[in-house]
Amino acid sequence: MAPSSVSSLTIRLVAPHEYADAGRLTAEAYRHSYEGLSEGYLVSLADVEGRVAQGEVWVAVDGDEIVGSVWVPRPGERLSPLAREDELDFRQLAVAPEARGRGVGEALTRHVIALARRRGARRVVMNSGPEMLGAHALYLKLGFSRLTEREHPIEVEPGRFLDLRAFGLDL
Repeated sequence: MAPSSVSSLTIRLVAPHEYADAGRLTAEAYRHSYEGLSEGYLVSLADVEGRVAQGEVWVAVDGDEIVGSVWVPRPGERLSPLAREDELDFRQLAVAPEARGRGVGEALTRHVIALARRRGARRVVMNSGPEMLGAHALYLKLGFSRLTEREHPIEVEPGRFLDLRAFGLDL
């Protein structure tokens, strides 16, 4: 598939018939970026239906292909303890490995920021793994800053802790 520009992307809520594809993409993106993930954790990453039951899963679509996804809470709710009153958090931003470098992650992040503004949030927050330097550079480029006071080891699955970085963007 030839690279295409971000202008060809459509960002919308995932449709039920796309849950499996969006789930495979998320698990594959994380497998590509993180070493040593257990099968159980990869199964949880692929569980788009479970995430939709707890929030909204947005997908970036190029033509008829899902190339990225992100999970956000429903209005007035939170996905993680990282978020506080009047903050919108997002999780599991994933870009298909073959679509990286095309602006998909930036488009999804800008979409989350726009959602937060429409919902009246005062800040957007998220965690990111320490090795995700490309993502960190993107967040900093978009105006996010580290929230080091909110950083601590997080148990991502039983017995597996990550020292995740916390980022926030004041709106």
